[in-house]
Amino acid sequence: MSVEDLRRIEQTRAHFQEMYRRVGGVPTLPRISATLDQRVAPMLRTAYENNLGRQLFRAAGSLTAFAGICAYDADQQMAATARFAEALGLARAAADLQFEGYLHALLANQAMHLGELDQVLDHTETVLDTLGDQLNPALTCDLHSLAAKAHARLGTSRACHRHLEAAETDADRTWNGPDLPETSYMTPGLVQLQTAEALRRLGDTSAARTYADEAVRTAPGTHLRGQVHRWAGYALVLTAQGEIEEAADAAATMLDRAVGMESGRLHDRLTSVVSALQPYSAAPDVASTLERAEVQLTEPGA
Repeated sequence: MSVEDLRRIEQTRAHFQEMYRRVGGVPTLPRISATLDQRVAPMLRTAYENNLGRQLFRAAGSLTAFAGICAYDADQQMAATARFAEALGLARAAADLQFEGYLHALLANQAMHLGELDQVLDHTETVLDTLGDQLNPALTCDLHSLAAKAHARLGTSRACHRHLEAAETDADRTWNGPDLPETSYMTPGLVQLQTAEALRRLGDTSAARTYADEAVRTAPGTHLRGQVHRWAGYALVLTAQGEIEEAADAAATMLDRAVGMESGRLHDRLTSVVSALQPYSAAPDVASTLERAEVQLTEPGA
């Protein structure tokens, strides 16, 4: 095992991350799982000098966590939980608190999907209370956004706004500490999208629209998967405001970006937009968009 082996693991993760962003977790999962089982697991069974060992645990943990993300996206939740737990063990072996905090954000995100809102708050607020300013601002921003969305679903408005304000502050905070490459998903406009979604759930559609506008304005700067989420969020805010024609246009843009992707979570996003637009299906633009969405949603793996 050498430094070159470590770089290869990191490059492999970058490759699978790009694949996931372009085509989704369904086709990516078997490839990344095979790589972990056949190439990385044998390395972990060998003893190494401390520093090299910690670097190996860190690199392997990052790839393992990404396998968990792909499993989560492919609706294999038990496999995702197992991969996240495995990655947590590797993070502790690597003595990397930043990475451990990131894994709690992944677990919180999965808990959100499963409707386990108390678990979302347990993961996010425990890490924030324990590590606070010791964490990379991109990570704390994401943790605050996740907590805000959980509070929005619970209807606890004051706590939701407290976390939204903290997320905005962290989005602008400078950082001189260690890098956390796994947070590359925190691109400009993502905080605005998360804020818009929380505010929409609280019923504040006017404020949500302001943030959603910014999220789609900056959408070209992110990857295709991120663009699908932004246009979906925008369509939901527009529908909530009664701007149905604009919502149908936004949904059409969402569908453009989602072509060729096989992802359980994007399927959820498309379904939520379809459900919101369904009451307005008599409008020609809406009917056309819904018909197109139905085709994409019935594709295998979509």
